[in-house]
Amino acid sequence: METINLEIDQLMTLFFYVFFAFIIAMLLTPILSHFLYKYRVWKEIKQDAITGEKLKYFNKMHAKKKHTPTMAGILIWLVIAVITLCFNYSRSQTLLPLFTLITVAILGLVDDYINIRGVRGIRGINWKKKMVWLIILGAIGAWWFYSKLGGDSIQIPGVGAWIIGWWYIPLFIFIFISSANAVNITDGLDGLAGGLLALAFGAFSIIALVQGNLGLALFCGTVVGAVLAYTWFNIYPARFFMGDTGSLALGATLGVVAMLSNSIIVLIIIGLVFFIELGSSALQIFSKKLFKKKIFLSAPIHHHFEALGWPETKVTMRFWVIGAVAAVIGLAIALIGRG
Repeated sequence: METINLEIDQLMTLFFYVFFAFIIAMLLTPILSHFLYKYRVWKEIKQDAITGEKLKYFNKMHAKKKHTPTMAGILIWLVIAVITLCFNYSRSQTLLPLFTLITVAILGLVDDYINIRGVRGIRGINWKKKMVWLIILGAIGAWWFYSKLGGDSIQIPGVGAWIIGWWYIPLFIFIFISSANAVNITDGLDGLAGGLLALAFGAFSIIALVQGNLGLALFCGTVVGAVLAYTWFNIYPARFFMGDTGSLALGATLGVVAMLSNSIIVLIIIGLVFFIELGSSALQIFSKKLFKKKIFLSAPIHHHFEALGWPETKVTMRFWVIGAVAAVIGLAIALIGRG
């Protein structure tokens, strides 16, 4: 009975953190929104794809969003950082994901600023330079996990730990970069990334709670609350976008949370939509480079469905449904396959 009561108390604490972060973010949103519009913090609509050709479908579908502010991700990570530093008791469980969130958010913030202001005629950080920075940050995290936390194995649900030794370092970097870019690429429709992130971090909050990592669970719950508040205003028609300072940072943090909870196999399932989006972009680039042909009308895949004539809201909500089902399946596998 004591164990059951403890679990109920922990669940209530988790729900409180979700609610608290949601309320704080909701109260701060009008202030942030005022300044974003006042100082015209919006990006130019992309004209060219990463492979160089004109973005025919993208420009047609998203021209109306030209003057929608970005950088609202500041609200998300600022609320998470303040609540975590002031109220989350477990520094050992929250230091790494919080460090990841803030450092990658700063990288994204610089990219957003350069993109918006066109510093010296440049629109954003070159993608190759951005990748270099992500590799550096991922390498720092990998070294810390491997040398300080003894990370040298991955958990296979239903099987157990698989010792991989120093291969843990490149695996960590790969997960870090993939997760960051997957969420960043997914953030292309109103409400899409926000809803999927809330589902993913919600699933990992339960996984961490069951593992006895209450601090990490509360951190994930705080992310859920802040992201839900953002999504409230980002649902079509969006009042603002989170920008790279939100999507890139939250994606990298999701990868670190998966590594901390030793759940990278489950991450692929819980974050299924994110990785499908990433894969669709990779396949499109590969096909155009190698065969000079496109697989999709527009990539990532959510733009393909738009180009087929699906309303933006239909694409978003159907992807939410897929994300919810994937999150439940991933959570079930994580809980059933423990040990």
